[in-house]
This record gives sequence, C-alpha cells and structure tokens, in this order.
Amino acid sequence: MFGRKGKKGNYAYTVARVKAKKSALLKEDAYSKMLMMSLPEISRFISESGYQKEITELTGKYNGVDLIEHATYANMANLFKGILDSAEGELKDMIAADLERWDAWNLKVILRGKSYGLDMEQMKEDLVPAGKLGLAQLETLMGYGSEEEIIQAYGKFVDLAIPQNVLATYGEEKNLAVIEDYLDKAYYERLLLNVDPSSRPKRLFQDFIRNEIDITNLETILKLKKEGITGDVILGYYIPGGAQIDKKLATQLANADSVSAMANDLAQLDFYEDIKDALDDSKSLKDIVAALTKYHRKQAKTFTHLYPLSVIPVIDFMIHKETEVNNIRIIARGIESGLDKEIIKGLLVV
Repeated sequence: MFGRKGKKGNYAYTVARVKAKKSALLKEDAYSKMLMMSLPEISRFISESGYQKEITELTGKYNGVDLIEHATYANMANLFKGILDSAEGELKDMIAADLERWDAWNLKVILRGKSYGLDMEQMKEDLVPAGKLGLAQLETLMGYGSEEEIIQAYGKFVDLAIPQNVLATYGEEKNLAVIEDYLDKAYYERLLLNVDPSSRPKRLFQDFIRNEIDITNLETILKLKKEGITGDVILGYYIPGGAQIDKKLATQLANADSVSAMANDLAQLDFYEDIKDALDDSKSLKDIVAALTKYHRKQAKTFTHLYPLSVIPVIDFMIHKETEVNNIRIIARGIESGLDKEIIKGLLVV
C-alpha cells in the first residue's frame, strides 16, 4: 500500500511510521509536570507515555533514577532498532550507517567506565545498543580487563582498524580523548563513504551529514575556546568533510583570541543568525551548545518538510527522540541531586 519496496527503499511506509511516533513524543508541558514529581511518579508518568515495556521489564531490578536511566536508553535503542528492521533497500542502509554512531558512543561509555572503576551494571546505565553491537557484544567488551583489550575487540566487532599511531599515543598518554577523537572522525568518514550520492535521497542525506559535521566542529572549537585552548590543539580535533567549515576557516577560528573575536569569520556561515546570540564571551558553554542543538533540530525539520520522502524524516525523529530521553534523564538526575527546578529547566532542550 505504501509505495516502493526493494532497492530504493520503502520511504513512504517508513516515513509514515516515524511521523506517528514523533507525534507521540512528550510535549513541552510534560517536562513542566515532571519537574513537580518525585522519581517514582516520573517512572509512572513515562510508563504511561511510551516507556511501559521497558519500565515493566526493569522494575524490580532497578528503582529510582537507575530505573529511569536504564528504561529510557533501552526504549530508545528498541525504537531505533525497530525502525531499522522495518526499513528496506537503500533507506535501510542509510539508517544503519547513521546508527553506527551508537557503537562509538558505547565504546566511549565502556572505556570511561573502566577508567573510573565502574562495574558492568553501572556502565549499562549509559549504553544504547542501537548500532551494530547488541547488548551481548557490549557485555563481552565490558568483561575485558584492560582498555587495550576492549579497543582491540571493538575493532574486530565493527571492522575498524584503529591506526597504530593512535593506539601508541593512547598507550603513552592514557588520555581517552585520543581514542574518542579518532572514533568521531572515523564515524563520519565511514558514513560519508557509505553514502554514494547516486540518487537524490542519498544526496540529501549526504548534505545533512556535512551540515552535521560543521555543527560538530564548531561545537568542539567553541568548547575548547571557552577552556582557553587555541591553535593546533583545537585543529587536532577537526573533522574533515563539512559543508562550510573547511580547514582554513577552522584554523582562523582556532587562532581567534576569544569566542566573540570569531564573529567576523562565523558571519559567513549560513547558520550564523541562529547562533550569534550565544557567541558572546559572557555566555556559558551551555548557551552555545543549546544554540547549536536547536539549529541542528531546525535543519532536520526544514529538510523533512522540503524532502518528505527521504531518510531525513527518520533522522529528524531520532534527533527528537534522543532529545526527549536526555530531557527525562536530566530531570531525574536533577531531582535526585536536589537541584533547583529553575536550574533543571534551564538545562532542558525544548
């Protein structure tokens, strides 16, 4: 009934499914209600708002904020896997390529957990098995005794050869940022290589990816600039492949004296108007990240309206779902920590 199947992909059917799922996402007023609840009340509330399966399965094993954190990430992973399983053809390939970001995320979680001495259950709170690696494989990784063994096994699982110079630098410095930076670059490099722009839907997806690389690069540059880092150190984290921020512009931004001093260089970007209010030295890092996140969501929404039968509506939904999950977890953690409700509210992305 819903259009094409086979090589090109079942776009109409998949987009119809994600539209229905997006309409069921929590609205802004739901977060205001949750801020007035206790943790058990939040668990009940989200159970009635799409998380019932995961809350039911995990109740008894976890409670309080642990239950909420495990259930929200499990729900998101199940939802993304369900979308992938129902997609076909080139559409399925593009969704699968995008979801590989969660493999890198999970490796980062495990490596950080190992370095902090966390046990397997503590690490599981932040795992999202939505990529190539299922929970069983992630548990195998967590079972290794050293970070080096974990990295080696991960490379075999996802067919990623981490260069010897990266491994050597990590071995010398024991700085996880070295591995994390390589994972980010490798993810986008593989994603762009896997998206052959031979068809219009694939070209649209490639454009969206390049825009996302620009956002990621700018966020990294601004974060490091706020920490007083400049020059070649920043450029070491630059991810090639963006649409607007090439190596030359990245160098200019990295060498600027301050965030506000970047304004003239940033003014040439298409999305400057969307972020300029946050580009002030008096603004916090939270303000900068929030501005870039809102722009990313805006771009996904724009692409979705312009090209309704493409992979972008699926990506748009996944971005909004991740935002919902992050908001729920922020509220739960904030309430558990006794944070002022206005402070928690300021951390939400709505």
